[in-house]
Amino acid sequence: MSVDIEQPDQLLTYLKQTNRISPTEIPQIQILRGGVSNKTVLVKRSNNQSWVLKQALPKLRVEVDWFSDPARIHREALALKILPSLSPPNTITPLIFEDPANHLLAMQAVDEPHDNLKTLFMSAQIDPNHLQQFGHIIGVIHSNSTGRSDLAQLFDDRSFFESLRIEPYYRYTAQQVPQAASTLNHLIQTTHSRRLCLVHGDYSPKNILVNNHKLILLDHEVIHFGDPAFDLGFALAHLLSKAHHFPAQRLAFAAATQTFWTSYTNAIQSAPWRTDIESHAAFHAVACLLARVAGRSKLEYLTQEERQKQMNLAIHLLQSRPTSIDELLNRFLSQL
Repeated sequence: MSVDIEQPDQLLTYLKQTNRISPTEIPQIQILRGGVSNKTVLVKRSNNQSWVLKQALPKLRVEVDWFSDPARIHREALALKILPSLSPPNTITPLIFEDPANHLLAMQAVDEPHDNLKTLFMSAQIDPNHLQQFGHIIGVIHSNSTGRSDLAQLFDDRSFFESLRIEPYYRYTAQQVPQAASTLNHLIQTTHSRRLCLVHGDYSPKNILVNNHKLILLDHEVIHFGDPAFDLGFALAHLLSKAHHFPAQRLAFAAATQTFWTSYTNAIQSAPWRTDIESHAAFHAVACLLARVAGRSKLEYLTQEERQKQMNLAIHLLQSRPTSIDELLNRFLSQL
């Protein structure tokens, strides 16, 4: 049967008719707002279990037209099956069920109370332990998946990465900012040529929940076998953009950036590509700094003045690219 999970009556009927819950059970249903690519609903069951249901949208909820095949939800389901064996213990939510016909899945909800890492950052709660884990989790995933031909085959398709990251972040930005076009097109080619390990593709503070001081990673629909530098640049751009937006916390976010990077490098000591990852990560970080103010998915907390300033700064950095994270951090902060 077809279902729109944001319609509670429809969802309740669906759960009963598909035998996910008993005919007499009346769970609490709460629509979760904030995501742009999925409908997301919390289902609190009478047996004290809680599920999060996600249903992929064909058109994302942003200001400009942005489309992606809703079949990507099944890539996330695959990731939920595979990632627990590659990640630090208890950092991935267990998969409950998957429904291909309705492009939805259910996973175990993270225990309450919990906080969103982005929300903590936005309220100036910058815990070094959180940053250490933030770097460690993705480093472990990258390291443990390196050289795995089975994973390279399972996650070979990069069409969702193209529609949700490369096109809206890099190709669209290249169209909007012509002076950066050749550099961004070069980065796209380099990224496509590097198939080194599993890449999350959406490694952002908003996709991290903190429960009892432990970080849990969410939202795996863009995962693929590719270039680990993208995850790093994507995450670093978030930390640097917040350093831009919050002058009073600028030094704290600078320290957070260094903690993240040190933790990551400690986790990839056995990876054969570790020697050149830093320059690639810095390149992606600068490109993402530009994309988050000129691409399809702009950072909502930056003012128009901040967006313009960050655009100018990123264009300048692309013209003479930093090759280390320390150089990137120092040049970015000094030019602010």
